[in-house]
Amino acid sequence: MFSSRLARLNRGVATPTGRIAQLIWRSLSRSLTLSSQRRVPGESNLSSFVTRTNTCGELRSSHLGQEVTVCGWIQYRRQNIFLVLRDFQGLVQVVIPQDELAASVKKILCDAPVESVVRVSGTVISRPPGQENPKMPTGEIEIKVKTAELLNSCKKLPFEIKDFVKKTEALRLQYRYLDLRSSQMQHNLRLRSQMVMRMREFLCHRHGFVDVETPTLFKRTPGGAKEFVIPSREPGKFYSLPQSPQQFKQLLMVGGLDRYFQVARCYRDEGSRPDRQPEFTQVDIEMSFVDQTGIQSLVEGLLQYAWPKDKGPLGVPFPSVTFAEALASYGTDKPDTRFGMEIVDVSDVFRNTEVRFLQDALSKPQGAVKAIRVPEGAKYLKRKDIESIRKFAADHCDQEVLPVALKASQDWNTPVAKLVMEEQGRGLARHLEAQEEDVVLLTAGEHRRACSLLGKLRLECADLLEARGVALRDPNLFSFLWVVDFPLFLPKEEHPGELESAHHPFTAPHPSDIHLLHTEPEKVRSQHYDLVLNGHEIGGGSIRIHDAQLQRYILETLLKEDVTLLSHLLQALDSGAPPHGGIALGLDRLMCIVTGAPSIRDVIAFPKSFRGHDLMGNAPDVLPPEDLKPYHIQVSWPTDSEAEKNSLTHPHRPES
Repeated sequence: MFSSRLARLNRGVATPTGRIAQLIWRSLSRSLTLSSQRRVPGESNLSSFVTRTNTCGELRSSHLGQEVTVCGWIQYRRQNIFLVLRDFQGLVQVVIPQDELAASVKKILCDAPVESVVRVSGTVISRPPGQENPKMPTGEIEIKVKTAELLNSCKKLPFEIKDFVKKTEALRLQYRYLDLRSSQMQHNLRLRSQMVMRMREFLCHRHGFVDVETPTLFKRTPGGAKEFVIPSREPGKFYSLPQSPQQFKQLLMVGGLDRYFQVARCYRDEGSRPDRQPEFTQVDIEMSFVDQTGIQSLVEGLLQYAWPKDKGPLGVPFPSVTFAEALASYGTDKPDTRFGMEIVDVSDVFRNTEVRFLQDALSKPQGAVKAIRVPEGAKYLKRKDIESIRKFAADHCDQEVLPVALKASQDWNTPVAKLVMEEQGRGLARHLEAQEEDVVLLTAGEHRRACSLLGKLRLECADLLEARGVALRDPNLFSFLWVVDFPLFLPKEEHPGELESAHHPFTAPHPSDIHLLHTEPEKVRSQHYDLVLNGHEIGGGSIRIHDAQLQRYILETLLKEDVTLLSHLLQALDSGAPPHGGIALGLDRLMCIVTGAPSIRDVIAFPKSFRGHDLMGNAPDVLPPEDLKPYHIQVSWPTDSEAEKNSLTHPHRPES
C-alpha cells in the first residue's frame, strides 16, 4: 500500500534529478511512513519507528489473517514446536514450522537459547479448539512463522526471568538490567511514568505551573540531614548536593515565577537506613499568594487526576488531624488509619490504683496512663507474643508495658495484671469498649513518651494479628490523611536546652502564635503540613517565611545558625518577596504504596542497596591519587587497628 501510494504521488509530479531528488524522495518516504503508522487519536502506536508491526502483547482475534512482525525475548520453548516470545507488553505463542522447506527457520528458533532476542514474521491464526489459554491476553491466537532472525544470542544467566523464581535483592541489584525485564518491574516503572505525565499535565496545562530545573551543585546549608560533599578544583572549597530545591523554589517566587514545579532529584547522606535511598525523587511544588488550604486542595486535585483508574477513585477532601491529635490517638505523626486500636487515656480509671508504676506516673505533672485495645487478642496472641511485646517496650523505648487479658481464665495474666482486673477491670473495659476476648496494653509515663510507645506497639500487634490470619490493613485501601499544626521547634536531642526546626528553618509560624516567638518559642505551632498515606509520610510542606527580619531572627537568635551561609536568601526576602508556600511529594514512596511493592527499590530503575552501594557498577569506588590531585585531596587511610575496630562497630551484613 505504501509503495503504490508513493508511486501515484511520483507520477503526479515532475521527476527531479541528482541530490535534490534524493532529499525530496527521502522526505516524502519519511512523511508517508509516519502517516501510514498513525492510529486513532488517543491510541498509542507502540510500533512506530521500529522494525516490527506489533508488540507481542497486543495481538488478539481481531488480528486474524494479518501478516505481522514481532520482536522479543524467548520466554520458553515446548517440544521444538511452540515458542513463547515476550516483550514489555506481554507474551505471544509462535508455531515453529516443521516442514523441510522451512528447516533454516526451525533451526534458528530451536537452537537459540532462552532469553535470546529474535524477530519473527508470519500470519496470525486461531489456536485449535480446546487449546486456547484464557490466562493469556493473547491466548486465543498464535503466529504461524514464515521467517525468523536471531538478533542476539543469550548466554546462561544468573537467574531465570520468571516471576515465580525467587531472587535475593542483592542478586537483583547486581544484575538490574535483567531484573528490569520482569513483568513486575516493567509494570512499576511504566505506571510511574504514566502518573508523572498526568501530574505534569495537571500542573502545566490545567493550572499554569512552570517546570524549572534547579542546580544540583550548591553549597552547604544549615539544618536537615547531612549533605553529600563534592570537591572543586579550588583548594579547600566544596560543593554540596542539595537535600531538596527548597531555597531555589523560594527564590523563584521572589523572581516572580508565581507557580513552579519540578520532578526533582534530591540527595541525603543518611547512611544505612532501612528503605531509604541516598538519591531520591520529589514532585516539588511552590506557589505565590497561597495559604495552607490552597496547597492542600491543589495536591488533592493533583493526586485525583493522576491516580490509576484501576485503583478506584480518590475521595476528596482528605481528612485532617492536628499533630497533637495524631500523637494522642496513634502515637505518631504518620498514623495508619486503615485500622482502629487507637490510644485511649485511662488516667481517671487509675487515680486510686495500688499498682506502683501507674501510681508513680500519675504523681508527676505530665504523667498519664494510656491504653490500647487489641481486638480478640486473647484468641490470637500467644504467651511468646506477650513476652515479645514486653521486651520490645523495654529494649526500644526503655518503658514498661502491662498486657492485661480481660478473660479471667487467661493463664498468662501476671499478678499485677490480675490486680488491675480486680480493682479497675470494669472501668477499663467500659472506657475501651472492650469485650472478653480482647487484650489491653497499659503503659504510664509522660504523655508523649507513653503515646509514642503505644503507637509502636499498635503496629507490632497489627503485624502479629495479621501473621495469625486476621485481616486488619486492606492493601487495596488508600487512606490519605493531612497532619497539621506541627510544633515550629523541637528541643535538640544532644542539647535539650537548645532548639532546632521541626521541619526546616524557613517554615512560617502559625499566625496565632507569633507573639510567643520572643517569650515561649517552644510552644509556637507552625504552618507545616504533612500528607500521610497508609502510615507513611508521602509529602511535606509549609507556608514559608517571606519577611527577612523574621527569618533572620529565627535563624540567628533562636536556632543559633550562621546567617552568612544564607545571606543570599535573606537579601532576596528583603527585595519584595511575595507570600508563598509549597510542598514536596515523595514520588518513590508514593509509587511503592500504589504498586504494593515491598520496597522503594522496586519502583526505582537503578536504586542503591540498603548500605547505599550500587552493586551493579560497584559504586562508590576508590580513585587513584593522580585523579584526586586536581582537587587538592589526600585520603587518610585507616590503620589496621582502626579498620578492625570499625568492622566490630559496623559488622558486615548482607545487602538487603
